Amino acid sequence: MTLPSAVSPVPVAALKVACSSCNLRELCLPWGLSDPDLQRLDALVAVRRKVRRGQLLFRRGEPFDALYAVRSGFFKTRATTDDGRDHVTGFQMAGELLGLDGISTERHSCDAVALEDSQVCVIPYGAFETLSREFPELQRQFHKLMSREIVRDHGVMRLLGSMRAEERLAAFLLNLTQRLEARGFSSSALLLRMTREEIGSYLGLKLETISRSFSKFQDDGVLQVRQREIRVLDPVALQRLVNGVAC
Repeated sequence: MTLPSAVSPVPVAALKVACSSCNLRELCLPWGLSDPDLQRLDALVAVRRKVRRGQLLFRRGEPFDALYAVRSGFFKTRATTDDGRDHVTGFQMAGELLGLDGISTERHSCDAVALEDSQVCVIPYGAFETLSREFPELQRQFHKLMSREIVRDHGVMRLLGSMRAEERLAAFLLNLTQRLEARGFSSSALLLRMTREEIGSYLGLKLETISRSFSKFQDDGVLQVRQREIRVLDPVALQRLVNGVAC
């Protein structure tokens, strides 16, 4: 079970921010809903939780009973391979959902680990299903969100199947900066919450390969790299790499 000290409820009166007034509403589930529907969803999302850096929100094999909208912070999901190794399956940031992996089997198929101190809104799935049947727009929005996750998964499969190491890293960095830009952050400067080893696990590359690719990007004037602080100096060059054209 997830350690009680790792994930703690936050008093609703003190910390709850209604979906209708949340500044991430266009990135998360409530996007496009009418005001009456948002009020019903406000009542449903009655609990927020804090998850400290390095702690689990949920663990592989645990019963699935809720979705989690990331309010602040950063997470990774990881699965265990047949030979017992951990494999990073995704990185989630504010405005994205965690827990979709448990819908089909009613048990989580991966771990969700906070990469920094984070907060999530808890959406009880049974109550959410009932509400979505009453409000078709909520159901349509949920299907759109699930479709977005499927498209992202297919993109990762394309990375692993057809791209060279430098192309994979370029695509990862472009995707990350685009997602951060949509949340109001800089499109050129970012602080990596994940380690190079975790990036390598996600992209199917060894740590040494990730480090060499970062060094080459810096030597070529594409990036400025200072440990986890990254500045994109030439986004066009990154995009050309993703499109299969050498810098």
